[in-house]
Amino acid sequence: MASQEIETLVAALSRLPGLGPRSARRAVLWLIKRRQSALPALLEALAHVQEALVECATCGNIDTTSPCAICADPRRDSRALCVVEDVADLWALDRARLFAGRYHVLGGRLSALDGVRPEDLAIPALLERVGQGGIDEVVLAMNATLEGQTTAHYLAERLEQFPVRITQLAHGLPVGGELDYLDEGTLAQALRARRPVS
Repeated sequence: MASQEIETLVAALSRLPGLGPRSARRAVLWLIKRRQSALPALLEALAHVQEALVECATCGNIDTTSPCAICADPRRDSRALCVVEDVADLWALDRARLFAGRYHVLGGRLSALDGVRPEDLAIPALLERVGQGGIDEVVLAMNATLEGQTTAHYLAERLEQFPVRITQLAHGLPVGGELDYLDEGTLAQALRARRPVS
């Protein structure tokens, strides 16, 4: 049995996404073995991040400056705006380097069951950004869930008043996916979104 302090550290790490109790225990053991080199660097990095993190006043991204590095980048196409549910979605899309525009983080998705209403999300800030002009396209990059699609539909209705093109991510069959392994919802969406063979 480890000391209470070590067990507390294991419990704290096991709450991180992708780390269960066994993985957290391995990480703690690795840190203990390298406590002279790795542990001080990790503690310093965590303390620095805790003090420096801010939410971007423009898009809602998490960074160490506001506006964030994405909003401040002059090479970004300011005419294209990608709306995402969460910061994790923004980071995933930006990591792929396929979208050269800017982002807007809603901070969640509409959910009647969870009591999340439009006023609980950053929808007014989105409408204000689009209303200021200079945006030609709004990409609704919501997750392919019932709540995500409800949120996308709601946003599309609210954005109709502006002279912008409203698009959303394609849904359906993943590249390399086999039909017999896909759920019915994915198959149904793929059939609804079928297109002519060119």
